[in-house]
Amino acid sequence: MKTAKIKEMTTAELIKLLTELKEELFYLRLKHTSGQLANPMAISTTKKDIARVKTILRQREIANEN
Repeated sequence: MKTAKIKEMTTAELIKLLTELKEELFYLRLKHTSGQLANPMAISTTKKDIARVKTILRQREIANEN
């Protein structure tokens, strides 16, 4: 997911997206453990997406404090 697309989303949408990404990561790890995951790179991609969302949320939190 592109950073520009994430920045356009509202805070509520970002929180919902973060929850969905965490669930997706859980199921990807489960599939990887059982040997059913076709694309292991999906795990790292999902982790990076989670980090992007958390970064944007933190930037907004800091901006609101000032």
